[in-house]
Amino acid sequence: MPPEDFTDQLRSLGLNTGDAVLMHSSMKALGTQKTPLEFINDIITVLGPEGTLLVPALSYKYVTDERPYFSVAETEPCIGLIPVTFFHMEGTVRSIHPTHSVCAIGRHAREIISRHFFDETPVGPNSPFMKLPEYGGKLLFIGNILKSCTFMHGVEEIAGTPYTLKKEKTRYFIKDRDGHVSEKDMYGHDFTGWNQEYQRIRDILQYPDIKTGKIGQADCFLINSAVLKEKALEKFREDPLYFVSKAAIDL
Repeated sequence: MPPEDFTDQLRSLGLNTGDAVLMHSSMKALGTQKTPLEFINDIITVLGPEGTLLVPALSYKYVTDERPYFSVAETEPCIGLIPVTFFHMEGTVRSIHPTHSVCAIGRHAREIISRHFFDETPVGPNSPFMKLPEYGGKLLFIGNILKSCTFMHGVEEIAGTPYTLKKEKTRYFIKDRDGHVSEKDMYGHDFTGWNQEYQRIRDILQYPDIKTGKIGQADCFLINSAVLKEKALEKFREDPLYFVSKAAIDL
């Protein structure tokens, strides 16, 4: 029996030919016999040659204050099967950031990832996350994983929330695809003492800016990134702590 074809479900959710979409994903949630590569190819089929697919390639578990070394070609993502598979796919390009890089393929891939190196924070104005709204981009969540919305870190950085960034910079050693190593001092994220509550995104957005549906067995969300940025900034002006809660203290 051939594996499922998810292209119709992706289109029903609201994914269109030519879209720029950044995907967070749980392969387990799909409940499919498909390989990660087969699922990625379903998405690329829907987007077509004019579309752009972006997948976070975060490496914060491997690149730390104690081991501040990153290679854009060699440091693997630390956040699951689909990001690792996408990183190794022929034709993908990767933004240069030690902990919060993004891989991309498609029409706008190179331009969206091209300036990430110039930021001093993980999800700054040049990051692919924050460039996404400029391309009418969408956020796709495969699985009920809105709490993993890295895009929101960029909005927190803009809003200047009191919990997002470390007070001191870390010096990173960054190897590009040509093997050239640069040293750069950058701020990292520090959410010590806080739980991230990005599932509250559902409370500030309405259809059609947030669409829900099923792909395989997974509950999924498709979100207009520009509207999310606008609405989240409005919420931060009302309450800088809206998207976090105090973490329990272990005694």
